[in-house]
Amino acid sequence: MPDDQGRLAGRVALITGAASGIGEASARRFVAEGAHVVVADVQADRGEALAGELGPATRFVRTNVTVEADVAGAVDAAVSAFGRLDVVFNNAGILGALGPIATIGVDEYSLTMGVNVLGAFLGMKHGARVMQAQGSGVILSTTSPAAVAGGLGPHVYSAAKAAIIGLTQSVAAELRPHGIRVNAIMPGATVTAMTADILSGDPDAIAEAHETLARDALTPRPGLPADIAAAAVYLASDDAAFVTGEVLRVDGGLTTAPGTSPFAQPEFAETLMREAGGRGAPQAS
Repeated sequence: MPDDQGRLAGRVALITGAASGIGEASARRFVAEGAHVVVADVQADRGEALAGELGPATRFVRTNVTVEADVAGAVDAAVSAFGRLDVVFNNAGILGALGPIATIGVDEYSLTMGVNVLGAFLGMKHGARVMQAQGSGVILSTTSPAAVAGGLGPHVYSAAKAAIIGLTQSVAAELRPHGIRVNAIMPGATVTAMTADILSGDPDAIAEAHETLARDALTPRPGLPADIAAAAVYLASDDAAFVTGEVLRVDGGLTTAPGTSPFAQPEFAETLMREAGGRGAPQAS
């Protein structure tokens, strides 16, 4: 049951891609923080099971985010079931088209952009439709480090996630006067079924994915879906009331502090480096 003292008490949220991974963790955390949640996903069995587990505070709506009628219907279902809509979290996404730029097919390109960009666009469009009438709301979308650095993801996925940033900032400027905040979350490598599938070909190999990501993590452990859910709760809550048009990086420093500092090494224990590489205390003049 929702916590009537939680950070999202009384709020209503629609989360796409909520049947697994980051979306599932976010749905669980939102309910724990007091929200009512519409779980929107194409994975009907998983989505229905999650909604059943979380109880009457949750509804499942089968949603293909590339179909406008589906997204509009999920938004309307949230309002019909719970009376309002306070948060749209455009989280659904796929890795999509793979391979070298010279071999990527147009159909694969279109599907990748459709799920990752069109899906977020439709969530923003129909979320804004309701939120403007209310005079309040929060729209969140999931981007990626691949949006800001080459070599961290497939080509079309990288382009799609960069588009999320541009769309977020542009829509934030439009909707700010209506009391609607629009932000994005940038997860780093996170232990999910998608990551497990990428690493091993088995989406259920979560423990193996955790172990693999832990070996290369910049922090003492890899990112977890719960880390991203915590960021989403913050951005959806009144704690972030003055935050809009922002990209919140939850990547363990991958895009802002990727290197190992030399000053963590014993050879840099001295307190001063002088001219020509001299070290030690300042010399008397």
